[in-house]
Formats: sequence, C-alpha cells, structure tokens
Amino acid sequence: METLESLKKRIKTTEDLKSVVKTMKALAAVNIRQYEEAVASLSEYHRTIDLGLQVVLRSGAGHAVIARLAPKKRLGIAVLGSDQGMCGQLNDQIVAHAIETVNAIGVPREHRTLVAVGTRAAAGLEDAGFTVSETLPVPSSPAAMTTMVQEVLVGIEAWQAPRGIDQIMLVYHQFRSGANTRPHSQKLLPVDQEWLHDLKQKKWASRCLPAFTMAAKPLFSALIRQYLFVSIYRAFAESLASENANRLASMQGAERNIGEQLEALQADFHRQRQMTITEELLDIVSGFEALND
Repeated sequence: METLESLKKRIKTTEDLKSVVKTMKALAAVNIRQYEEAVASLSEYHRTIDLGLQVVLRSGAGHAVIARLAPKKRLGIAVLGSDQGMCGQLNDQIVAHAIETVNAIGVPREHRTLVAVGTRAAAGLEDAGFTVSETLPVPSSPAAMTTMVQEVLVGIEAWQAPRGIDQIMLVYHQFRSGANTRPHSQKLLPVDQEWLHDLKQKKWASRCLPAFTMAAKPLFSALIRQYLFVSIYRAFAESLASENANRLASMQGAERNIGEQLEALQADFHRQRQMTITEELLDIVSGFEALND
C-alpha cells in the first residue's frame, strides 16, 4: 500500500502533466486558427490566377499555350507529415494513403522519387519498404511556409529537367473543420487538360476581354508557376492545420484520462489519510484503556 507521501508526489506529478496538456491544447488551437487564416487568404489570389489563365487561353494565342500531355513514365511525389508526435494517426494515415496512391499509378519502383516532409512520415515510408530520397523539416509557422514552398518549387524544376520526372503529386491531409481531416492526393504536373479546357470555355464576366502585352507562352508559364505556388502553399497550410487538429483531439483525450487518474489518486489519498487517522485514534483509545486497566 502506498504511503501518503508517495500519493502526494503522484498527485503533484499528475497535476503538472495536466497543466502541460492544457498548454499544448491552447497552442494547438491557436495554430489551427493561424493556418485556417492562411488558407482563407489564398482564395482571392487563386481566383486572380484563374482569371489570368482564362484571359490567356481565350485570347488568340490560347492554342499555343495549352499544356502538352506528359508520357507519365517517372513519378515524383511529396508526402506531407509531421516532425512531432502526439497527433493521433495522422502520419500512419498519410503514409497508407501515399502507398495506395503510388501503387494505383503503377510506376515502377526504380522510376519513383519520394520526398517526405516530416521525419515521422519519412520513417513510416521507409518502414513500408519505400526509398525516401530527401526528408525536409516541417515549417514551424505560416511565415516559414513561404520559404519551404519556394524550396519545393526549386526541387520540382530540378525533378523535371535533369531527372526527367514528368508526373508530380502531393499527398497531404485536407483540413475541413474541427478535427475533421482526411488524406488527399493532388496532381500538380502535368497540368490538368480538362481544367484548362473548362477555363477556356468559361464565360467572361464582362463584354470586354482584358488585353496583355507579354508573349503568351511566358505569361502562361508564369501563371502556372503561381498556380503551383498557391497549390503547394495550401497543401502545407492544410497539412499543418490537420496536424494541430489531431494534436488537439489527442490532448483532449489525454486531459480526460489525466482528470480521471487525478480523481482516483485523490480518492486513494483521502482514503489512506482517513485510514491513518483512524489507526491513530485507535492507538489513542487502546493506550487510554491500557492506562485505565
């Protein structure tokens, strides 16, 4: 049976742990809000890019800038996970979805290039028998995401030119609301022909189509690069929001468990204290009766 002192120490340790969990919950909630705002801020920017592409495609030069179909012989895929733990099954789910996506595409193993964002995602892929060519750190803030997205864009250009990778995909967790997240895969390149066709056929809001002075092909390439930037930035923001949402849910579960454990410890402490008081009273009564005898 535990002593009162040992129970006091366990109660103090549990209370400290509960305080840490509350702090982590608060940080996760703040981070979720930040990344939600980062996603929302992209909406108008994405709309502007769509309008620019629509103008180029609807102009007389539209036929010259339609993206060509790629042979899809080599695959480059970036898997967004986490560096830190305590985020539920997020990394296991994203690794399982990445494996399913790669197998569905059917590119031979020697023609695959995998990049993992987050050491835990990289470890999961390697445990599944995949070769991870590079592991990137997870951005720690919305400001750090811009730098990371630029690095990824540079990496995509390197994939296309020297390595001949003609199909590039992102695998990440989509964030919806609360703790509602799901694994999602998005094709970045080659550019979706159906999407371009729909943009070209879409009705313009006014009678006058805007003019542009740049050559069509450089302008189209610049807009596609901005489209890639927005897509990758959104993927990072949603992945980080999902990570924090899963961490918040895990911390809520941990807080409940700690609360139950704390209640049990306090009940044990009061029970043990009462037993000690009762024993002391019995000793006093026994001593008194012995003196009377």
